[in-house]
Amino acid sequence: MKHTIVLFISLFFMNTSFGQQGKVFDDVSLKSEILNGERKYAIYLPPDYDTSSRNYPVLYLLHGAGDDQTGWVQFGEVLRITDEAIRNGKATPMIIVMPDANTGQRGYFNDIDGTWNYEDFFFEELMPHVEEKYRIKSEKRYRAVSGLSMGGGGSFMYALHRPDLFSSAVPLSAYAGPLTIEDLKQYIDKDTLAKISQEELQTYFEQHNAVELVKNMDQEKISSVRWYIDCGDDDFLYEGNSLVHIEMKKKEIPHEYRVRDGAHNWTYWRESLPEVLHFVSQAFHQY
Repeated sequence: MKHTIVLFISLFFMNTSFGQQGKVFDDVSLKSEILNGERKYAIYLPPDYDTSSRNYPVLYLLHGAGDDQTGWVQFGEVLRITDEAIRNGKATPMIIVMPDANTGQRGYFNDIDGTWNYEDFFFEELMPHVEEKYRIKSEKRYRAVSGLSMGGGGSFMYALHRPDLFSSAVPLSAYAGPLTIEDLKQYIDKDTLAKISQEELQTYFEQHNAVELVKNMDQEKISSVRWYIDCGDDDFLYEGNSLVHIEMKKKEIPHEYRVRDGAHNWTYWRESLPEVLHFVSQAFHQY
């Protein structure tokens, strides 16, 4: 009888442990002085968040053009995939922050004329807010960034602009920035273009093109970030990702580069997410 009771208790706790699930809140917000309004974000909390008192590493996971903070929740199935990766030991428990970069104006960067400074908001308001509100480890080693398409571009730029803040960066099917000055001009309205100088245009181009940044930045700074670049063989953004890979090879910057069978769609990115979680977890772990 005693053995039966012990067995029952053991099975109960095993089932409770395996049955734990993470939580996602996709309508959280903070007040932004920089963007002059409420800014929404979604957040994933790991299965043991409510039952532990520990602090967790964090992944900033950026959506693509046309989505908002709910994109990775609704279409990317971040809850199911992350729970499964943690349960299978492929990923360490982490917090995932998914900000909205679609409201008011689309994009993750500061405007060339300084009228919309989303990148400033991300670093100066969003990151301090979530890392204080939630039990997040705030050292470089425990912080990573990833994203798809437009958000892949955000991943490239944020990790290249601030390599001191991220241990890993995983751009997926990334918009690597305008590949020429003429490409950049297509994204700037005519009134703004008339007000800025050629020098300002060149400077902005060099700061928002991943190839130029890799080419011109200090090799040691770029190499302080662990890189994993992933883009499908049928993806229309293949050129920019390929050029970044080539430039990193030239500068002998360690990185992973994957070209899998697939296109620019959620089927591809859902398959990518477990690899994202595994890769960033390697930095979060102690070996």
